[in-house]
Formats: sequence, structure tokens, C-alpha cells
Amino acid sequence: MKRIAMFVLALVSMFSASAEDGSRLWLRYDKVLRATVTGPECIAAQELRNYYDGERVNLVIDAAMAQDAYRIQGYTITAKNETGLLYGAYALLRGETGYSAPQWPLRILNHWDNLDGSIERGYAGKSIFWETSSGKQIDDNTPVLQRSEVLPLTGERREGLINYARANASIGINGTVLNNVNASPKMLSAPYLQQVKEIAAILRPYGIKVYLSVNFASPMALGGLKTADPLDKQVAAWWKAKAKEIYRLIPDFGGFLVKANSEGQPGPGDYHRTHAQGANMLADAVKPYGGIIMWRSFVYGANHKGEDRVKQAVSEFVGDDGKFRDNVILQSKNGPLDFQPREPYAPIFDNMLRTPQMAELQITQEYLGQSRHLVYLAPIWQEFFGFVNPDRLVGIAGVANIGMDRNWCGHHFSQANWYAFGRLAWNPRLTSEEIAKEWIRQTWGKTHAALLSMMLRSREACVDYMMPLGLHHIFKFDHHYGPEPDGFKANYPLEWCPVYYHQADSLGIGFERSHIGSDATSQYAEPYRSLYDDLRTCPEEYLLWFHHVPWAYRMRNGHTLWENIQEHYNHGVAEVEDFVRIWQDAKPFIDDQRWQETNDRLLHQLDNAREWRKVCLDYFRTFAEGKR
Repeated sequence: MKRIAMFVLALVSMFSASAEDGSRLWLRYDKVLRATVTGPECIAAQELRNYYDGERVNLVIDAAMAQDAYRIQGYTITAKNETGLLYGAYALLRGETGYSAPQWPLRILNHWDNLDGSIERGYAGKSIFWETSSGKQIDDNTPVLQRSEVLPLTGERREGLINYARANASIGINGTVLNNVNASPKMLSAPYLQQVKEIAAILRPYGIKVYLSVNFASPMALGGLKTADPLDKQVAAWWKAKAKEIYRLIPDFGGFLVKANSEGQPGPGDYHRTHAQGANMLADAVKPYGGIIMWRSFVYGANHKGEDRVKQAVSEFVGDDGKFRDNVILQSKNGPLDFQPREPYAPIFDNMLRTPQMAELQITQEYLGQSRHLVYLAPIWQEFFGFVNPDRLVGIAGVANIGMDRNWCGHHFSQANWYAFGRLAWNPRLTSEEIAKEWIRQTWGKTHAALLSMMLRSREACVDYMMPLGLHHIFKFDHHYGPEPDGFKANYPLEWCPVYYHQADSLGIGFERSHIGSDATSQYAEPYRSLYDDLRTCPEEYLLWFHHVPWAYRMRNGHTLWENIQEHYNHGVAEVEDFVRIWQDAKPFIDDQRWQETNDRLLHQLDNAREWRKVCLDYFRTFAEGKR
């Protein structure tokens, strides 16, 4: 009951005109009740009557329009259906005119929410979807739940989900995966499917489909089978029956997201089957209903002993290219490792040319200071789209940073990353600056040039004070917050240890991935294969990702590598010092609560940036200056 009360307090004022706690996100409209709206009676009409400051709007349905597209011309919004009209209504409230259509039909949030209400890599409180009456952990050993143990969606919780749906619709997000990719089989038990049905009913009017992450061994955990072998007829029959059960409850259910044979999760490899065989079995189950399977390529470990981790996804999947059903989509992270502050693009996008692919981006800042650092992520994603043509993808997924905190995202500026994901999912050719200007204007009242500068510089600052020049994955174990360049645990896989990635020794630093090392460069298409392979032509931002470089190596600015590393760490800290100054100067223009909460986070970020600089430089100095 205590948590219900907290939820009520957190959500009841979410979109009230007086709230200055960040709960209204970028939708900080005041009700004007001015516009006359003609056309279909729908949510778009309600939003415009409440918030549009013009006198009239005409809503027109045109079946010839493209799915989800809208046209704003004069006082008229035209779209194929009510969802398109809703997208057009929010665009009009942003001040847009003209025609707009999304790049991809699949614009999906991946929530890593667990059934007990916790969130893996979540930094903004508990799940907005899941809670049990006992609050106990739901795992594979939990007995099948009774309906009474799953906390019902009360009026207040429903209101919170409506506000969640409204925020997503305002930026064109049209799908949400409700649970963690490290999925409990209990997700597919009847009590939870009933709640999925209720959630789907709340989100549906806003154009949002629901999807579920599934555990590949669910037929054993829930169905009592002795195997989950995808070629076993009983296993295939179990999944077909489960799909029928789900679609009977939720006719527009989107499909399944699957993490298989990665980090201990079960999968077809347990039975010496391929990823294609596992995915196709599931694809056949949902195919009659129009469902899809999003199969993640984040697979490394057991079958690749001794192989460079960044090569393992291509090694694992390239043999299956062209063998997947047409309703299977391979979902791959933007980089070949794991959402680092900077990575080269993942070469799997160069190698799987006969398999539909979607990119997976991480909105929650697992490796970028979490909700304690101001780091605007649009530049990372824009960088990725500079290498991977959006036209080659069929969709995009973002690991959500949303929780029960009053401001939804833990940090007021982390809201910008949710917003930016949605806008880029609609149009990946928007610039980081364009999106930041939109968000600042809607969130802080006008476009503050200094805040814009701070946001646009924040990602590069993070790279500099954490891992410049291609350094990567030197975080503390498990929670991935703070530096630990000397990290090594004998009982951990080597590829989880920071020392594996920076390879610092008396000769130099960096991971040799050229043809004289792990040969990871060979997985890239030209011209990048040759560009990255040659130390002389490798872009300096990726230098230590692809090469083990002598400490005294002369960089393009004439300084040595060791001097450049120090300069980058110093520059990163200086940038955060400037962010603190900018925020102090902005105090007269920002409401007290949001200013103070953001100020506290920035001061913490500065302390942490200084810690990164000290710990990393002190450690690397022992090699670079011959003190080890």
C-alpha cells in the first residue's frame, strides 16, 4: 500500500499546470480551451481543444495517406487514421507545418523491467508496469502466481500509464516491450498476460502496440516439457498454443523480443541448433496473427573462447544470413561491444545483408554516468547513422530510461534522451542541435543558447573524462559506474575485465584489432576496413579501439599519445566545470526545484569526472612514465 501511495503522489500531478518537478516532461502546455476542432472525435481532437492556442483546427481522414504520416496545411491536419491525426496534433503544438512521415514502421522502447518492479540498468525508480502484492522477487523458481498476487492497475496507475502513452505518442513511438530481455518465464503465465491485456488497452488509443521479451526455455518452466529444442514438435506446438492464447487476449499484440544464448540465457544453441532455427520456430507461432520476432545479436561467450568479444556477433550470425523467416528481425546494438561512450559502428550491419535488421540504442545511460550525469545522447546516435544508412534498417529500438521517479528519468536532462530517441526514430536525419532546441524550448520555456551549448558538448566531454581516443569498458564491475582501469577478477570471464580492453603495458596502450592483432577490422566493409586497419589513417577517436599504440607515438597535433590522453582528461573535467558555471548563470531563468535538483547532479558529475581523471591518469602513468 505504501508504494501505491507513492505512485499516486508521483503521478497525480504529472501534467498539472503548477507542477515544477519535471513530471510534465516536454508537454508543459497550459490548458487554453480555445480551439474549435472539427472532424473525428478522437484523442487528437481532445488535445487540440485543451492546448492549441489557435481558433480552429480541421481533422481529416484520408485513406490514401501513408501509415502514420500527417500533413499540416493551414488549419487542417490530414492523416490516414486517428493515430496519424494524433501525431499531427502534437506536431502542430510543437509549431510544425507541412508533410511528415516516419522513417520506420517500428519505433519501439525496450523496457528492462522485472516482474517484481525492479529495473535492470534503471536509474529512475521502480517499474511503471509491474508490481506484486507481496513485493517479492519473481523468478524461475517462483510458483505459478495467482491473479490476486499481481497488483491490479488502479485508477492512479492507469492515469500514469496514460501520461506515459501521451508522452510517447507526442514523439511518434509506436511500440513498447514491457519486460526485461533477461526474461522470467512467468511473464507468459495467465495472471501476467491478463495485466498485459489491460496495459495494451490503455496504450492502444495512442497508437502503441505491446511486445514481450520471452525466455526461450518457457515450455519447460511453464509447460512441463523436458526440452526447449526448437525442432521438437511438442515445443513448437507449445509456442503455437501460447501465441494463440496471447492473441486471443490482445489481437494487435506485436510479437516477441528474444535474448538467447547470451550471458547465461537459454537458447537454441543449448540443443546444437542455430539462431535461425530458434527464431523461425517462434516466428511460425506468431506469423498467423501478423506478429514479429525481434532476435537480439548481443551474443558472446561460451562458443567463442579466446575470440575478441567485438567479433563474436558477426561470427555467431553470419552463417545464418538469409535463413530467417520474413517476420524475424535481427536487433543489433549500435556498436560491437556494449553501449560505450564511443564505439565504432557494429560491423554486423555490414555482414547481414539478406536479413532484416533494426538498431538497438540505449537511452538509459548505463555507461554514461547513469542518471547522475548530464550527457545528451543524440550525438552518439547521429554518429551511428553517419555510418549505417537508415534505409537499410526496418526499425529502431531504444532501451528505456523511464521509471517511477517524479521526473520519470532520474535527471531532468535525461528526459532529453527519451525525447531525442523518439524524434530520431521518426526522422534519423534530424540534427542533434535541432532536437535539442525543440526539447529546451518545450521543457524550459525558450531556447537558451547556453543550455544548448552545454547539451551539445556533453557527450564529447563524457568521452574525454571517461575514455578518450578509443579507450573503452574500464568501468567498475557490475554496476558500471565510476572508473576501475586496473579491474581484474580471476573468477570473472576475462572479457568482463577492464584490463582486457585497454591492454596497457610498458610499450603502450590499446587493443590491437588490426590484421596483426585480432583482425576485427576485417569484419568491416570498405573503406572502413582499410581505414581502421592502418595506424596512420585510423581516426584518432577510435585509435585505441583498433591499435596498441606506443606512449611516445606522435599524434596529429604534434604531441605524444600520453600527452594527448592527459589533455583529453583535463579537457573533459574543464567542460563539466563550465557546465556548472552555465547552470549557475541560468538560475534566474529556471524554477527553483528543477534548478536545485539539476545543480546537485551537476556538482556530483563534476566530482565524478575529477575522480575519473585522477584514477585513470594515476594508473596509466605507472606504465607511460616507467614507474611500474
